[in-house]
Amino acid sequence: MHNAILLISCVDQKGITAGVSNFIYQYNGNIVAADQHIDDQTNTFFMRIEWALDGFTVPRTEITRAFLPLAQRFQMQWSLHVTDETPRVGVFVSKYTHCLYDLLFRYAEGQFKCTIPLIISNHPYARPIAEHFKIPYHEFCKFADNKAGVEAQEMALLKQSQVDLVVLARYKQIFSNDFVSQFPSKMINIHHSFLPAFVGSNPYQQAYRRGVKIIGATSHYVTEELDAGPIIEQDTVRVSHRDSLADLKRKGQDLEKGVLSRAVRWHLEHKILVYNNKTVLFD
Repeated sequence: MHNAILLISCVDQKGITAGVSNFIYQYNGNIVAADQHIDDQTNTFFMRIEWALDGFTVPRTEITRAFLPLAQRFQMQWSLHVTDETPRVGVFVSKYTHCLYDLLFRYAEGQFKCTIPLIISNHPYARPIAEHFKIPYHEFCKFADNKAGVEAQEMALLKQSQVDLVVLARYKQIFSNDFVSQFPSKMINIHHSFLPAFVGSNPYQQAYRRGVKIIGATSHYVTEELDAGPIIEQDTVRVSHRDSLADLKRKGQDLEKGVLSRAVRWHLEHKILVYNNKTVLFD
């Protein structure tokens, strides 16, 4: 039993919801989930609708063709997904391994519907974790003078492994614009602060010096502008003058794990639409 999912955005106008619902109904489809949103500032309509393929009279290979006239009528931007698809996820990590370990634990527990064919790092620290989970581990020392060559090797590995999504699980290297452009809205980063505050290096040290009462973490899609991509998820935790720097780091790492895992899961479940450097998150 598998379902089909449509993600839709277009100019808001009368008849969109009725048209999509009738499209599914006329071919004997049963809607199992539907969510929509209208951005009043841009008059943009967003929709995620999911229906059971059991009994649906259009073969799955023909759904795109059948839906096209309706999509053209409303000038939709849209994508179709089927729940038996298994995305392939490549993970990058550096010295800090808490996010990687959390992702792989959830993956092993079946919380993510995907395959992780490889892990790439610029350090050896995560190799034992990769070996424990029986995932191939590729280590590349990356410096300014060899960055282009290393990125070419990394890209070749990702293409060879047919990776659909790249997850940066605390990977402390900046990719070139050419590399990032290969994964539009398909590269997720976890930033160890509540963007846009305390950006750059040592955010916990900055927060500690400022005596902040809240710290946070931010997961976002990577774009060519550093740490400025569409935000997917954020979370915060209260701190006080009694918390040491070590306490801030521990609490922050707990946030990072949860924020990153939720962002990855929502992406894999096709619950995110990107527009105007922002995201719509569907229920």
